[in-house]
Amino acid sequence: MNWLTDYVRPKLGTLIKSESQIPDNLWQRCPGCGEMLFHRDLEENLHVCHYCNHHFRVNATRRLEMLFDNGNFTKIPLPNVMQDPLRFKDTKKYAERLKTYREKTGNQDALIVAEGKIKSKKAIVAAFDFNFMGGSMGMYVGEGLVAAAQKAVEKKLPLIVIPASGGARMQEGILSLMQMPRTTVAVHLVRQARLPYIVLLTDPTTGGVSASFAMLGDITIAEPKATIGFAGARVIEETIRETLPEGFQTSEYLLAHGMVDCIVNRKDLPKTLGKLLSMIAA
Repeated sequence: MNWLTDYVRPKLGTLIKSESQIPDNLWQRCPGCGEMLFHRDLEENLHVCHYCNHHFRVNATRRLEMLFDNGNFTKIPLPNVMQDPLRFKDTKKYAERLKTYREKTGNQDALIVAEGKIKSKKAIVAAFDFNFMGGSMGMYVGEGLVAAAQKAVEKKLPLIVIPASGGARMQEGILSLMQMPRTTVAVHLVRQARLPYIVLLTDPTTGGVSASFAMLGDITIAEPKATIGFAGARVIEETIRETLPEGFQTSEYLLAHGMVDCIVNRKDLPKTLGKLLSMIAA
């Protein structure tokens, strides 16, 4: 009798019957430090690395649950827009892409607008979902931000916007670029009503989003080490033919150069936003 084959291997087999039965999403490697993180630990720590404080990207629904008291909020219905106005097609029809991402994320598009309380202070929050076509801004997102601003004015509540986007949506061409001035006008509506407009910059905030409403906050907060900028660093280097400073287009660099008011860890965001709302919402 061979105790290795007759006893040890059957015992191990009862624990792990086959390698294929091991879920492939139990562990996630941190891109900041390379450590392997257990999915439950990562979830409990709000998707922030225990070792290096790297802030993972989170979808819009999870973001709202983290911010609002007890994770409770009410979604605000957003206006419908024309589907695939340019009948765009690259390797795939735009209409098919939209259908795929809607099934994948469970959202209509890259923006969710909700109302709720943050540390007992009511607010309207518009959160981007980077998982939906890179959080790109098309007509739906533009209409959504205008609707969020109008709802904030109607209810006399502060507006908090949380961008996570690669910029304008190429499949909508010039129509997506038109959302830049439209969202800027939306911010102006909130300002005219003398209501607070707060922006929380997350990774990444780039392109037409950073060139419009994302950099117009009365108060601008950022998560640590978020990529924030307009064009990519490589494009800028090739254009100006100079080497960019280390850490260029990060939250920390923008804070040092006066573009961001403060950097706040994810676990402290509800407390910080609640304190700000208490001070300025009155």
